[in-house]
Amino acid sequence: MCSHYISERRRAYYRKHYGIELPPDWEAPRGSSHVYPTQVAPIVRRPPERESGDEAVPEFEMVMAHFGLLPGFAKDVKYGVRTYNARTETVASLASFKNAWAKGRRCIVPCEAIFEPDWRTGTHIPTRFTAANDETLGVAGIWSPWKAPTGEWVDSFAMLTINADDHPVMKHMHRPDPKRPIVMQDKRMVVILPEAQYEEWLDAPAERSMNFMNQYPAERLVMTPESLPPKEVTLKATRAKQEPPPEQSTLF
Repeated sequence: MCSHYISERRRAYYRKHYGIELPPDWEAPRGSSHVYPTQVAPIVRRPPERESGDEAVPEFEMVMAHFGLLPGFAKDVKYGVRTYNARTETVASLASFKNAWAKGRRCIVPCEAIFEPDWRTGTHIPTRFTAANDETLGVAGIWSPWKAPTGEWVDSFAMLTINADDHPVMKHMHRPDPKRPIVMQDKRMVVILPEAQYEEWLDAPAERSMNFMNQYPAERLVMTPESLPPKEVTLKATRAKQEPPPEQSTLF
């Protein structure tokens, strides 16, 4: 699973890989490029207008969307803290995801890096995963439009995940469950697509989409431990000892 990644925001990337020319006044949302659930980040998809057959509609478009898929019944954006990852085993049946899956709303989530917690030492070590060839990782996702209570329409998305119990690297990520055998931990990893499959994935009907749900080869990833931020030292408040009042001199 993945709840933290660095989004790809370079104009040159979208121009080179998708032929997308971003407007001159386009700016990525302010703040860090580190993305967490409910935050807004770029995704790539087929323009919905493309189904009309209009040749003027481009092959791809980049839109900003909330990380955490928002189904029609979601009350607010906070619902996305439960739907930022979609398990491939249940994506076609769970109420939050099945509509987007059935309607073929596929997308690619461009990531400079993804982060997972390495538990091999017995504690979690935040670990950055990047492509061995220094290219951007394209994670398979699904997207959905959502009407906010204000009446505004926004886009949202989820990353797809698969079982990683037998992946050479990802099987070591996340806290192990002592009640489960090592081969049945149900460790998860996001579906990273080879670039040659990008267009096929975006056009795949639901019945053929599972063909893309494969583990990304470990040798194509570079993992780098990230140092944990220093813990703040909390000083306990101590009660000052009250000094006894000075003895008063007496005339007697």
